[in-house]
Amino acid sequence: MKQVHVEPEQQVWKDPRAIALLMAATLTVMANATISPALAGLEEMFRDDPNVLWLSRLLVSTPSLTVIICAPLAGVIADRYGRRALLLVGVLLFAVMGSAGMILPDLTSILVSRLGLGIAVAMVMTAQTALIGDYFVGNQRSSLMGLQTSARNFGGFLFISMAGLLAVTSPRLPFAIYGLALLMVPFLWRYISEPMKHSAVAKKVASAEDDGSPAWVWLLAALALLQMLTNMIFFLMPTQLPFFLDAQGYDSASMTGAALGALMLTGGTAALLYGRIKARVGYSGAFTLAYGFMAIGLMLLTLQETWSVFLGTAAMGAGYAFAMPNFPAIALQVAPSFRRGMAGGVLTSSVFLGQFLSVFVSIPLIAAVGFAGTFRIVATALTCMALIGLLVFIWRSVRRAATAFVRMEN
Repeated sequence: MKQVHVEPEQQVWKDPRAIALLMAATLTVMANATISPALAGLEEMFRDDPNVLWLSRLLVSTPSLTVIICAPLAGVIADRYGRRALLLVGVLLFAVMGSAGMILPDLTSILVSRLGLGIAVAMVMTAQTALIGDYFVGNQRSSLMGLQTSARNFGGFLFISMAGLLAVTSPRLPFAIYGLALLMVPFLWRYISEPMKHSAVAKKVASAEDDGSPAWVWLLAALALLQMLTNMIFFLMPTQLPFFLDAQGYDSASMTGAALGALMLTGGTAALLYGRIKARVGYSGAFTLAYGFMAIGLMLLTLQETWSVFLGTAAMGAGYAFAMPNFPAIALQVAPSFRRGMAGGVLTSSVFLGQFLSVFVSIPLIAAVGFAGTFRIVATALTCMALIGLLVFIWRSVRRAATAFVRMEN
């Protein structure tokens, strides 16, 4: 009989299951942003297509559409039939659909392959989130959330930097990077086992901390909405940064690769600090720092200098890294153990809904007020979000202090 293995507290990165799940996590950022450095080149290659302006930009966000639709369904499948097969099939499909852009003849067919890529991403992300909840509890789970964001950022740094170099030779070459997912399959096959949710250990874990909140559906919905907005804002970077840099007279392929590489590298480093920061300031404090950094990053981009581009994207990466671990950590805490797949699916859907909507909101806004005006408007909204987080943090701190004082008096 297969069982859930709940280990005593140890360094989570030493667990091969954690390493396998972190490898799968890197596919998230590879899914969309990897081809960002090639967008301008693809637009030029298919310039005779009358819809090239929209199609070239939608290549990045199109996988989000099928993720939005398929992730909740993948969550139901994961809860009913298991996580392991869903993860493995998703990784294989990811490699096939992602690399298809190397040989497909036009933007329309490439766009269709990107829809298939989205199905794969929905399967991988949903299964991966549920497995983190199944395998790990307490501090191990929190630590892994930070490591997951770090892995995505460092993976993104590697993949996007590679894509920037390859795009200089041909805008089709970055699609080959998706084939790297095949290298993960043997490791995942060996170390990812199917949890037995009705085992004695699983029941003990569920009764100890995973019963969830009675209002978990509403809390999950609020989390999903905030995560959607966060990703809608952050996705200005891979979808609009290439065109912003091109308008400033830079070599968009190499400069975008370098700038997004700085974003991912800074984000990966910042995410390593998430566990300590969350322990000190809680979820509300982490959100305050996150949205504050993102606001600063966008304001730096409005300066339109080379140094401000790199500092601005780095600040965006750090802010995003502080925000993203909060969402699955809170969701796995409030959702019942037997609904982890659904929780993972809803969160996955919200990430990509934000990414998909980003293009449709940003293009008209940029047309109306320009890149700098758009960045200022969004930075103002982020500042308001940071202030709300700060007020919640202060309120919770005062309440805890008052409670501690009353206990001392008694």
